[in-house]
Amino acid sequence: MSGRAELDRLAELGLELPEPRAKAGNYLGWVRAGDLLYLSGQGADGWNGRVGDSLTVDQGYRAARACGLNLLAQVHDAAGGLAAVRQVVQVRGFVCCTDDLAEVPQVIDGASDLFIAVFGERGRHARTAIGVRALPLGFAVEVDMVVQLG
Repeated sequence: MSGRAELDRLAELGLELPEPRAKAGNYLGWVRAGDLLYLSGQGADGWNGRVGDSLTVDQGYRAARACGLNLLAQVHDAAGGLAAVRQVVQVRGFVCCTDDLAEVPQVIDGASDLFIAVFGERGRHARTAIGVRALPLGFAVEVDMVVQLG
């Protein structure tokens, strides 16, 4: 189950799967429970700072997309390929931002748009977008997700 169609869609977007990121603490990168795969939060190297201060909303969007790519790398590792994804079930995004930033959902669209571009209707999901004061390793954005495998 390599998910060739999904990898082709990534290539059409000018993107490729990175190597899975090393964990930043004492946890698992993913846990499978039945047909659900729970993925730990992923930041993205090179995307540090606070959206609304040192980063623009557009830069935050690109950071969220990079987090999404890191999540897809974890899915590929856990499931043996992206074709195993039956449905992206839930996405939670955290944005390190200024107190007055109202565009947190638009930032997390970077990950959501990626999942829909890669999986089509299987990429549509429930979602939460949260603004926070700090994230691990100084990341501007962190995203986690739950996918159903089939």
